[in-house]
Amino acid sequence: MDSLLVYLVPISVGLVFIVLVLGLINMLRGGTASLSQKLMRWRVGLQFFAIVLLMAALYFST
Repeated sequence: MDSLLVYLVPISVGLVFIVLVLGLINMLRGGTASLSQKLMRWRVGLQFFAIVLLMAALYFST
């Protein structure tokens, strides 16, 4: 379990970053507001998932 979390935490943080950048690019280019809103909602969900994984990694590492 611990070794799996070592790989999942950076992947989840990377996904959050990618979705954040995609949302910002869409906003700056003047894209549709609904796509920006959808991407920001995905970002929030992915952030939650990343925080849960990070807390689980910290819990299981001790």
